[in-house]
Amino acid sequence: MSLSRFKTAACRVATLVVTLGLASQALAADPAKIGFVYIGPTGDHGWTYAHDQGRKEVEAKFGDKVKTTFVENVPETADAERVFRDLAQQGYKMIFATSFGYMNQQLKVAKAFPKTAFMHATGYKTAPNLGVYDVRTYEGAYMLGVVAGKMSKSGKLGVVASIPIPEVIRNINAFTIGARSVNPKATTRAIWVNSWFDPGKEREAALTLIAQGADVLMQNTDSPAVVQAAQEKGVLAFGWDSDMSKFGGKAHLAASVLHWGVIYNKVVGDALDGSWKPGDIWWGVKEGAVNIESFGPAVPADVKKLAEDRRDAIKAGTLHPFSGPLKAQDGKEILAAGKSMGDPDLRKINYYVEGVEGAIPK
Repeated sequence: MSLSRFKTAACRVATLVVTLGLASQALAADPAKIGFVYIGPTGDHGWTYAHDQGRKEVEAKFGDKVKTTFVENVPETADAERVFRDLAQQGYKMIFATSFGYMNQQLKVAKAFPKTAFMHATGYKTAPNLGVYDVRTYEGAYMLGVVAGKMSKSGKLGVVASIPIPEVIRNINAFTIGARSVNPKATTRAIWVNSWFDPGKEREAALTLIAQGADVLMQNTDSPAVVQAAQEKGVLAFGWDSDMSKFGGKAHLAASVLHWGVIYNKVVGDALDGSWKPGDIWWGVKEGAVNIESFGPAVPADVKKLAEDRRDAIKAGTLHPFSGPLKAQDGKEILAAGKSMGDPDLRKINYYVEGVEGAIPK
């Protein structure tokens, strides 16, 4: 080979090495694709809105290390399985499912894509590549109950409830326990709308509760319709999952705000550094995942301080909302004095506590 040909060949090899090196660097710099599947619209101002705020926190924290996407208004049916499968096929390496009814669909897809990491909110089924996570929403419900018990003139409280699963029953109970801790005669009545997000049904349920004498309303649904109805009828209500004061400033007493970002940042960070393992995350006040916020002008300073003192006690571990003495609706003792309910029992609650009226739908 002539010297000129040798030099030309050497240059080509060098160019190839540099090109491959740059390609390798580019591949290493590719952002991790993270997907979120939502039960409702991001503009619901409730559950889905709160999750999407968490997604945005992930983008803010990790910048160009991640690329997130979301699919909204996905029903808890076979459609959910199709969405999970499509995201996995597109190369999304971590997929968050944000509603209880996605559990079996996500489990099925997780088994088909063992190299993809899946996380399911509020569920209990796990797999080698499927973990679960949740926020202790009952702690927020308890704090709202304390305010409700102080603010109600009639002692009659109402809850617009979604679907009768332990998560929602637990929140109704915690709300009632909080209220009765400051007003032992307070009672709660729930109306079930069998939907997470249906503003029309939520409004109708709220109006029915008001007609039955409830003067303070809580909800475990996703739209601001309850706060709007309360404002219209001159009663009081709470924001749920986010601050809903702009929908009824006179009615809005406070909000139980969910901060999903603290969980999402932890899980995504673990995925990026290779330490992620499917586990069970259930964070609350202590970890900054839920808080009572946005107190309205109708709340006296002493009531606000009481609620915040209870919050601080929960954070410190000196107060557990489900502590004895505690009885079920039928008078049967659930917890003796000095005892607190453990997580396994909290997660399977299927009964009302004393002070809740009516029956849980079958």
